[in-house]
Amino acid sequence: MKIRISQRMPLPARDNPYLRWSRYFLFVIGILALGYVGFALLDARLYQADQSRRFQQELNDLKPSIVGNTHSPVPLISPVPAKENPMRAVPINVAGNGQTPLGRIEIRTVSLEAMILEGTNARILRRAAGHIPGTALPGQQGNVVITGHRDTFFRPLRNIRKDDEIMLTTLSGSYRYRVDFTKVVEPGDTGVLDNSDDAILTLVTCYPFYFVGPAPQRFIVRAHRIPE
Repeated sequence: MKIRISQRMPLPARDNPYLRWSRYFLFVIGILALGYVGFALLDARLYQADQSRRFQQELNDLKPSIVGNTHSPVPLISPVPAKENPMRAVPINVAGNGQTPLGRIEIRTVSLEAMILEGTNARILRRAAGHIPGTALPGQQGNVVITGHRDTFFRPLRNIRKDDEIMLTTLSGSYRYRVDFTKVVEPGDTGVLDNSDDAILTLVTCYPFYFVGPAPQRFIVRAHRIPE
């Protein structure tokens, strides 16, 4: 007599509700994160476009002799030199939706162009490059220090080279700088912010450029002002 053994297909394991809800939760978090990144990038782009248009219009309204000069009849920044009063280099002209831009930075060789705001808080650096308070202002003797995010405005700095030209344009005048060198430093190396008797420019961003998460080092660009 043959005994037939019935083979049943194994029943699928019941889905753990905690795992299911965890997947939903992570999915929602991912969507929200992508949405925030998209909003931040769009907000920065719109802000830059609007402020660049306004800034250019103000430049066009000025007389050519004033634009090419190093002084403006209505300074945007307190005239107290940064090295004498290092913590008071703040804008005195403030618009209803935030600060009036300090100026514009352009590096044509790497296709970099961004408006500059005074300060380095998260909101400022999300929308623009930031001038570090207490450092010299464009056109002054000393060390003008400007910082920006490596994944937005200052990402093109990965391609910058010695002797590239950097232009800083303000309503007080336009100032040209030539790159002397680039280097990578540790975050605690604040010597790059030190003042100088010469007219120099220092650009600071995080490094490596493609690092995922908070970058461990800083990328420095040092340039000197070209006499007119």
